[in-house]
Amino acid sequence: MDGEVLRVSAVGMGNPHCVVLVDDLDSYPVARVGAVIQRHPRFPSGANVEFVQLVTRSRVRQRTLERGVGETDACGTGACATAVALAALGLADHPLEVELRGGVLTIAWEPGSPVLMTGPAVTVFSGHVPGVGRSLKRTLPPPVHGIVRPASGR
Repeated sequence: MDGEVLRVSAVGMGNPHCVVLVDDLDSYPVARVGAVIQRHPRFPSGANVEFVQLVTRSRVRQRTLERGVGETDACGTGACATAVALAALGLADHPLEVELRGGVLTIAWEPGSPVLMTGPAVTVFSGHVPGVGRSLKRTLPPPVHGIVRPASGR
């Protein structure tokens, strides 16, 4: 990109992810670089791009650009992709705490096993749709426990 070579890890979590290690998450041009990666020919349908700063072997900071959305406060499959990529590279221990703008998720994974994600869930939106006659509220009961199986083969 502009003469710069990026080393990335492509991870499938049922949706495509691209994990990029950075030295300083706060100063890195996440939006600019993420937009280029999302349009790369290796991701014909786009990809979620995770920018990750190692804090310790058991904690990272992450910002995510989701395809079709832009930067989000949190991305569970992105946190899982990060944990799997860092484990495969030998850079992280498990469980791994992934610090996102929306909170911290704990990800546990061992090769050959499902990925286990644990973390809080909060209401991020409630509203009323005119003509529907009832309010809409999207809430998940905390804590959320999820199992994500890494896609095999690619």
